[in-house]
Amino acid sequence: MKFHFHALGASTLALALFITSCSKPAAENREEPVSLENETSATAGIQAINSSFSENWNSYTHGTQYSQSQAAADFGNISGWNAGRSMISNGNLRITLEPNALSGAGGVVSNIDVSDGSEYQVSFTIRFHSQFDWSRGGKLGFGLFIGDGNAGGDPAWDGNGGSFRLMWYNNNGTVYFHPYVYHRDQAGQYGDNFGVRYPSSGSLQKGQTYNVTLYAKSNTGSNTNGRARLVINGTTVLDRAMRWTTNDSKRLIRNVSFHTFRGGSQSYWMSSTVGYVYYDDLVVTKIN
Repeated sequence: MKFHFHALGASTLALALFITSCSKPAAENREEPVSLENETSATAGIQAINSSFSENWNSYTHGTQYSQSQAAADFGNISGWNAGRSMISNGNLRITLEPNALSGAGGVVSNIDVSDGSEYQVSFTIRFHSQFDWSRGGKLGFGLFIGDGNAGGDPAWDGNGGSFRLMWYNNNGTVYFHPYVYHRDQAGQYGDNFGVRYPSSGSLQKGQTYNVTLYAKSNTGSNTNGRARLVINGTTVLDRAMRWTTNDSKRLIRNVSFHTFRGGSQSYWMSSTVGYVYYDDLVVTKIN
């Protein structure tokens, strides 16, 4: 937000300077991120812009809704929060996936505005309910958006942005995590998984807790000196040099995403049942 002052008298200017010197710095106010994955956005108002923060939800009462105002207090400037699908469950954040719905219509597609940086790391734990229907798969957890934050079938070929998220995928009954990455050199429209998965054999287990860490470093210019790293339960799933962008003005990480939904866009990604996914021990760290 920009303010313009015209024809101020000396006394008015002095008063303005005095008030400014006694006030806390104003929170940065940027435009909300472009909506993704058919999201219906809900603006959060003007909140603080954070760089590093953590949350374990232990201070909240079991069985209560995790509201927009609570999310904003914990995360800062957050858009797209869906309190109706967010509940506190024994010190975890439980997200509900609605039946017969995909993307933002069936889950949560939210983005947190963080202070611009060239290196960020996010870590959290994730657990699927014991009766969770894997369906075909979907997007999960906290991720990182670079520049314009390309995602949702908008390939990053223009060099103005990228994204680094996590998916679960059901491949003919074998269920696993894989990275979901939009970057300047991605091969197809819908991002890259680089042919890696966790676990490397066998399937994910319902009711088991998985520890996830995603790290991203911006590249400079048209160089491939960025980085993407995904570690799950201590196993390095992905660690590779990256060219996220080719536009230096869009090279920095600007948002932490929180996306939990089924899809894909085709109906075979849907489930006829309600699903629950649990999160805990979130740590977001700005390194540079």
